Amino acid sequence: MKCKMMTVLFLLASAASYGQDSAKTLNEVIVTATKSPIKQSQTGKIVDVISQEQLQKSFGKSLGEVLNQQVGMIINGADNVLGTNQTVYMRGASSGNTLILLDGVPLYDPSGISSEFDLNNFALDNIEKVEILKGSQSTLYGSDAVAGVINIITKKSGKKPLNFNLDLSAGSYETYKGAVSLSGNNGHGQTFFVSYNKIKSAGFSSAYDSTGKNHFDKDGFNQDVFQFNYGFKPLKKTSISFFGKYNNNHADLDAGAFQDDKDYTNHNDNLIAGAVVDYKVKNGFIRFQYSYNRFNRNFLDDSTDVGGFSNYQRGKYNGTSNYAEIFTHLDLSDQIELLTGADYRQSSSSQLYIFYPDYGFPALPISADSAKTSQFSYYASLMYKQKKGFNLDLGSRWNHHNIYGSNFTSSVNPFLLLDEHYKIYANLSSGYRVPSIYQLYSEYGNRNLKPEVTTSLEIGGQYFSDKISGRITSFSRDGRDVFYFYTDPVSYSSKYINADKQNDYGVETEATINFSKQFSASLNYTYVDGRIATTAANGKDTSYFNLYKRPKNVLNIFFNLQATKDLFLSATFKAVSKAFEPQYNGPSYELKGYYTLGFYGQYNFNKAINIFGDFQNVTDQKYFVTRGFTTKGFNFNAGLKMRL
Repeated sequence: MKCKMMTVLFLLASAASYGQDSAKTLNEVIVTATKSPIKQSQTGKIVDVISQEQLQKSFGKSLGEVLNQQVGMIINGADNVLGTNQTVYMRGASSGNTLILLDGVPLYDPSGISSEFDLNNFALDNIEKVEILKGSQSTLYGSDAVAGVINIITKKSGKKPLNFNLDLSAGSYETYKGAVSLSGNNGHGQTFFVSYNKIKSAGFSSAYDSTGKNHFDKDGFNQDVFQFNYGFKPLKKTSISFFGKYNNNHADLDAGAFQDDKDYTNHNDNLIAGAVVDYKVKNGFIRFQYSYNRFNRNFLDDSTDVGGFSNYQRGKYNGTSNYAEIFTHLDLSDQIELLTGADYRQSSSSQLYIFYPDYGFPALPISADSAKTSQFSYYASLMYKQKKGFNLDLGSRWNHHNIYGSNFTSSVNPFLLLDEHYKIYANLSSGYRVPSIYQLYSEYGNRNLKPEVTTSLEIGGQYFSDKISGRITSFSRDGRDVFYFYTDPVSYSSKYINADKQNDYGVETEATINFSKQFSASLNYTYVDGRIATTAANGKDTSYFNLYKRPKNVLNIFFNLQATKDLFLSATFKAVSKAFEPQYNGPSYELKGYYTLGFYGQYNFNKAINIFGDFQNVTDQKYFVTRGFTTKGFNFNAGLKMRL
């Protein structure tokens, strides 16, 4: 799609709307920005909130599809067949540079190459809200929080002593979804939430059949998710909660771009369990939290149908991680707050990949006994706050890794609250990302790897009121010691090294206008660009665009209409400019720009029962987000929701 068309659409939409977050959202209490409750309008950090109300109107979508509509976010895989790995590109940063949190606790997949956590492992119906914190957040959250964090806040209880929820839907590609939950709150600190979620889909071919005559088979997806939370107050000032989540996913795969495979499968399961203890003190609180995370990923291609480069492939990737943290948030005075804490992270992985024929280059197994890492961190943040005028947030973190040693990060976040409507902010912060177990211990591993380090700057302004709200932010991120997979041109031996410098920059705008109590419109627009600087064989530096699969321009427009007391309607429009995908030893492929249009409707029979219909890509656009892999055409999902 032509960039000029993107610009015109953006200007036309800007004439109609001025902010992504409503005044209600800006006054909502959030926790991710400071690890303690604070109104969104009273922080100088960039936080987008996906509320429970928005999630209720998104049951037909996956979590990746919901995030893919947010400003500054590209979720590669969200438009493909269910079960496709969801790669998060926030503000143009590469995979693994956005940290996923579950109720504030970092999540990793130690069995993966980049350790990023796959969004497929969340059931949307179990989520209370999502807070997206932009910019480098390594001072608060440590490794991988380079571009930002996504905090998935789960449901804990209902409002009544006993609550029953049931969601059922069916749609395109023989997709069936169901969710049932029980929850309760006795009003004296005892709460519980228990749920089961199911998705079963026949799907469509993951690989794109370019001729339409090769009869590629469908690639299905089957998921079961169990989740619970139990909280109680053993003492007046103490509250304790236990949580757990288990999901089992089965997905059919293809051999690669444009290549079908009828018996290649992926089966994985993930277990997360832990506890949180809060103790109230006179001027704040102390929190201790622990989480255990186990991942098992299994790939099998027994090749009764040969679709890949080998006749037999089998992969077993297992990983475990432990996370423990203690921190305190104290109000030292009416204007000064202190956050300080320490955390410990430990990860290990065993990995086995077998393929025949192996062409003389077998993959070496990795043992959890030796392939393990640990980190200890101490951090502190001091906040000076006023209801009007100058505010300041200063922070620093010291991190010690068992292999590469120590590193430091810091952040400076000044902002001005001019009055109840205007805010100006800036944030200068450093971030880091530690090497994964695979990058350290595999046959391509390098124990001498240093962490990737970045310096990020963002500057912006915000206006908010009952009718209109808007925000514009410019950002820049400079990185060095970027992880790079290097192959020697003479010996063809390969390993990971620290090399190159990366610079990404861009602009985010968000806008909403409430024309009336019944009708509102909003938009978000993201521009992102980036280049990597390398040293060529002749010793000269060269730089080139390398934000592959990340379009420079993305525009989302939303129209919401409360047609009657019980009938809600909405329309969404998404326009994406062209992107590029690298090709080995050749020029990049161009992924052409595209647009999609969607409609959603919901009717409430009463307070307990409603029905909905979600229709996506209604003009049936054909496009690629990854070359050679099919995206969803026109699709729908419809069903009912019951709240008792």
